[in-house]
Amino acid sequence: MDSGWGFLIGLLGAVWLLSSGHGEQQSPETAAQRCFCQVSGYLDDCTCDVETIDRFNNYRLFPRLQKLLESDYFRYYKVNLKRPCPFWNDISQCGRRDCAVKPCQSDEVPDGIKSASYKYSEEANNLIEECEQAERLGAVDESLSEETQKAVLQWTKHDDSSDNFCEADDIQSPDAEYVDLLLNPERYTGYKGPDAWKIWNVIYEENCFKPQTIKRPLNPLASGQGKSEENTFYSWLEGLCVEKRAFYRLISGLHASINVHLSARYLLQETWLEKKWGHNITEFQQRFDGILTEGEGPRRLKNLYFLYLIELRALSKVLPFFERPDFQLFTGNKIQDEENKMLLLEILHEIKSFPLHFDENSFFAGDKKEAHKLKEDFRLHFRNISRIMDCVGCFKCRLWGKLQTQGLGTALKILFSEKLIANMPESGPSYEFHLTRQEIVSLFNAFGRISTSVKELENFRNLLQSIH
Repeated sequence: MDSGWGFLIGLLGAVWLLSSGHGEQQSPETAAQRCFCQVSGYLDDCTCDVETIDRFNNYRLFPRLQKLLESDYFRYYKVNLKRPCPFWNDISQCGRRDCAVKPCQSDEVPDGIKSASYKYSEEANNLIEECEQAERLGAVDESLSEETQKAVLQWTKHDDSSDNFCEADDIQSPDAEYVDLLLNPERYTGYKGPDAWKIWNVIYEENCFKPQTIKRPLNPLASGQGKSEENTFYSWLEGLCVEKRAFYRLISGLHASINVHLSARYLLQETWLEKKWGHNITEFQQRFDGILTEGEGPRRLKNLYFLYLIELRALSKVLPFFERPDFQLFTGNKIQDEENKMLLLEILHEIKSFPLHFDENSFFAGDKKEAHKLKEDFRLHFRNISRIMDCVGCFKCRLWGKLQTQGLGTALKILFSEKLIANMPESGPSYEFHLTRQEIVSLFNAFGRISTSVKELENFRNLLQSIH
């Protein structure tokens, strides 16, 4: 989703560059330092440093993860882009061609995925096909075996439980369609201005935790006014508990990651024959340059790394779920499914070996009653953000916004389900913890977006250093 920086800060950046003479004349060292000099060393509330993440992601993880995400199981995502906005009616739909999403035709999606869209194995596929013959929810077909009835009821109960951090689409809805993510890539669409600003404003101002003593906006899009050193944008974070700080950093990190994607896949040139997409250095600087953003750009990039650590930790925790022998990435192509599972497990074992994982034990570790309430507030705030994605006027932005919020929500669900994962049976149905195919696809694609952002930061760093 385009954040609207081109509308609010782009003009400021252009005026600053012209008036200060810092356009083409800035030195290579200065251009790179103003975005990256503060993006180094240890991250707040973490024991990990940026440099370790860069090496691990860019050289050990990124290439294999991209290969996995190109496979059939992960490239097809079912989504309902027609759900109405639950919060306001005046949505301006983006009319640009680059905002459009091309859904898949029925014959383009592998049969195994279409028939097993809800579960994740051939056994579960057969189970859900039987289940669909029953009336919805409460009425379970009595012709099913007792064990199958129990599994269906447990799964239904779990799907409606308080463990979920997102309000997921009903993929059985006639409006839900499969989308090929490789043919609808996340990139700059031109969606910006008041409509995009409104989305992020609601996310920051109404869903991030804000101390009552803070009157100024949390939304960074509204932070262009001058301010003293004592009243910096991040000063309000100091009085918050670690959980509320983490919540803000997750949203800020997601926002930053999306902006990196838009800057890296920008429409540079368009002719009647073709479009040329590539890195837009000016766009990147307007979003992350330390001076143009009054010191906030580098902080946003550090929040992106924080988000990376959170999702990385979740993937390391969920390894036992995928290691079970009866789990498969079911598409109907047995050979490819087995190869992709091997690749998936290689990636997860690589992630498990990461030396400086985020320690989530500091979350909700205080008084039991207060911790439970805080966790519930945390979950409800994030669940509300997932609903806001249906208010995005650009369909391609809505697609990737829904996928990435569901992916992050799935990561949070995993982090708060450690005991349930540990108690899973080695084979057979897992009544206490399971992931739907939608959750699996969104989890890995969302992390793939963050991983791509970290890789793109290296590209932008090199491009800025080459400016003469």
